[in-house]
Amino acid sequence: MVADRPPHDDAAEGPGEAPSARDGVRAIGVTIPIPAPHGAFLQARRASFGDPMAHAIPSHITLLPPTEVRGSDLAAIVEHLRDVARTESPFPIRLRGSGTFRPVSPVVFVALAEGIGGCERVQAKVLSGPLSRPLPFPYHPHVTIAHHLPDDVMDQAFKELAGYSADFEAWGFSLYEHGPDGVWRPEYDFVFGADDSGVTGPGRQPVV
Repeated sequence: MVADRPPHDDAAEGPGEAPSARDGVRAIGVTIPIPAPHGAFLQARRASFGDPMAHAIPSHITLLPPTEVRGSDLAAIVEHLRDVARTESPFPIRLRGSGTFRPVSPVVFVALAEGIGGCERVQAKVLSGPLSRPLPFPYHPHVTIAHHLPDDVMDQAFKELAGYSADFEAWGFSLYEHGPDGVWRPEYDFVFGADDSGVTGPGRQPVV
């Protein structure tokens, strides 16, 4: 089951810098959204550290980083993601404490204490078929809370989120598209295990 998002929904973004759409090329990403109230809290904390992208990046766990695709390929990509979601079931995710990729990459994140295997399994399926692509780093599911900020601010973020914890269920994943205003917006939701008579994610309307 895939839910088609209405245009101009809440802002969203995949991790890192994204390419701009040109000549029929579109920039997409796929993530597991962090649900309320946890997602809004972590997004607000990211904004509090002065991250300029915080308000364009709802909290998430990346499955597919920003990727350029042809607009004509989008229908096949949506069908691929629909097939991936049908083969999966919801699984628990437990966020515990903070981590960092420094000095390799200037990122501070909230770590997963449970759900790593589920994310790795889904990510491997997403990055197959029409979305097969190499990654610059080994996959490590996480929730970014600070990116490309001064070292003292990154240290502050690491310390302030060291005791953070949250538990929720991953119900599925969403496909986002990068807009000309630099904001990522969710376009489709794919619900684990759903078929044409199933129930989509919270508040979504199914496409039959």
